[in-house]
Amino acid sequence: MKVIKFGGSSLASAEQVKKVIQIIKDDDKRRFVVVSAPGKRASNDRKVTDLLIDLYDACITNKETFATIDAIYQRYAEIAAPFGIDSAVLADILESLQTLATLPITDNSYFLDEILSAGENNNAKLIASICQASGIPARYINPKELGIVVTNEPQNAHILTKAYKKIYEWRHAKEILIIPGFFGYTENGQICTFSRGGSDISGAIVARGLRASLYENFTDVNGIYAAHPGYIHEPETIAELTYREMRELAYAGFSVFHEEALMPCFQASIPVVIKNTNNPSHPGTQIVTERTNLERPVVGISSDEGFSMIYLSKYLMNKEVGFTLRILEIFRDFDLNYEHMPSGIDDLSIIFRSEQLNEETEEELLRKIAYEINPDELRITHDLSLVVVVGEGMKQRVGSMAESTAALARKNINLEMINQGSSEVSFMFGIHKEREKDAIRSLYYTFFE
Repeated sequence: MKVIKFGGSSLASAEQVKKVIQIIKDDDKRRFVVVSAPGKRASNDRKVTDLLIDLYDACITNKETFATIDAIYQRYAEIAAPFGIDSAVLADILESLQTLATLPITDNSYFLDEILSAGENNNAKLIASICQASGIPARYINPKELGIVVTNEPQNAHILTKAYKKIYEWRHAKEILIIPGFFGYTENGQICTFSRGGSDISGAIVARGLRASLYENFTDVNGIYAAHPGYIHEPETIAELTYREMRELAYAGFSVFHEEALMPCFQASIPVVIKNTNNPSHPGTQIVTERTNLERPVVGISSDEGFSMIYLSKYLMNKEVGFTLRILEIFRDFDLNYEHMPSGIDDLSIIFRSEQLNEETEEELLRKIAYEINPDELRITHDLSLVVVVGEGMKQRVGSMAESTAALARKNINLEMINQGSSEVSFMFGIHKEREKDAIRSLYYTFFE
């Protein structure tokens, strides 16, 4: 039994939905279908979720909502048009959208969750009806009925462990169940959404709860590329990688699969496969607990920008008990998260996301570090990118780091930071962001060409 999830691009138009229907028909093991809200039909288009945010903004500012509600409804109506579904379904969708504009706003911390969840919820109703009209025995099921019980955290819900037992009770459902992604219900019956990319999380939760043999995640690419296709012309598709490798790649910019969505499947050792709705015969990329083929040391190279680094140096720093603790306490006082902290005997670098600071807090932070730590040298560097080389095979192969630094040196790329985790699954370089594309290209052609 398989759980399948379709992203917004796979459900953006009637033409795309026809492909989805065929994919469901092609494999009778695909019994549980999780859907996103309709995505963009073209690059200059807007997602239904974007329109729902417009509706939210209009509601909280007491602006007219009719035009936005009609624009959202028309997206569903256009998708439904070729399939001849029951008109009552579209009437129900329209009514549910109109109800959103009447929800209480004051003292309602779940107002945005209720608005945003409508994208997936209405699409699940629509896709279930289209399945029925196409001869597929399917029905819509609400996450509350399915048993997706979540924590009381608006826009950042997490599944409760006890929910999995309830979800499992649906394992032998006679019909194919069409499930809206992105949200669940608190124990008090309140709609609560997951974080960004939440439909991926929903799919993984359903797969774990049902103890599925496979979780298929359909999107608009053939799988996970070994490097960003915007930087490399036709990069290789990764055939197989581990959960740990995927986590490392997702952290540093790979957006095909939401990193938090891996956890439920990882905990249950359920393999995940990323496939292309537009090319379903392609094998895609499989994510597994362990892989046996480690001939190629590196599976992928990713990067992310928007980092800053504080560097400080103090003679005999290593002799001061609690030195690092004092630095971290200062970061805590400023409510700052750090990403990495490579160090030497007399110096320390702290890498963090730049968006956490503005000019005023930056000056205050440096002043406090200077006063409490009294370093010999203190400076901050902005506009850094982190480039990550990932591969389980590097543990069994000597020289991957040397090859990487040599590749960057050939392009005269200066390294602001080098960091390697003790797991030896990845290592990381901090460079100025204007050299990010050059670094990715040089590393890719070193390991893949």
